[in-house]
Amino acid sequence: MTARGDFIATFGGVFEHSPFIAERAYDAGLIFVPLTAKGVHAAMVSEFRKAGAGERLAVLRSHPDLAGRLAIAGELTEDSKQEQAGAGLDRLSAEEHARFTTLNAAYTTKFGFPFIIAVKGLNKDDILAAFETRISNSAEEEFATACAQVERIAHLRLLALLPQG
Repeated sequence: MTARGDFIATFGGVFEHSPFIAERAYDAGLIFVPLTAKGVHAAMVSEFRKAGAGERLAVLRSHPDLAGRLAIAGELTEDSKQEQAGAGLDRLSAEEHARFTTLNAAYTTKFGFPFIIAVKGLNKDDILAAFETRISNSAEEEFATACAQVERIAHLRLLALLPQG
């Protein structure tokens, strides 16, 4: 077993600004050596799903707006910065940026958390299309969709850190 502090230092940010998920997975005895993306993801997702709705909402709210003010101010986590850049969100035209800003505001007003999508393998047009479709979802449907996207983002981040397993 890896040391608790080392595990949390390495994997505490896999779920955006939510180290409690890594802490709970470790403390529940769900972490086994050798560490693999599949094993650590399963453990962390288990704890994320056990968390109350308020805690899961807090995890959703920890995510930045896509192409939003944190990106402009250079205040994204390194993972979020690389993910958004990989999708071209750091190279939007003024018109595209305005569209993202409008959608971000409408989405957050409707659902109470930012639009979350695993952007790896997507481009800005794919993301805008998903944005425009998902904004029509019910609150319950979108909460579930956003949680599933958070889990996918965590998996992709773990794949960058660990062997797949």
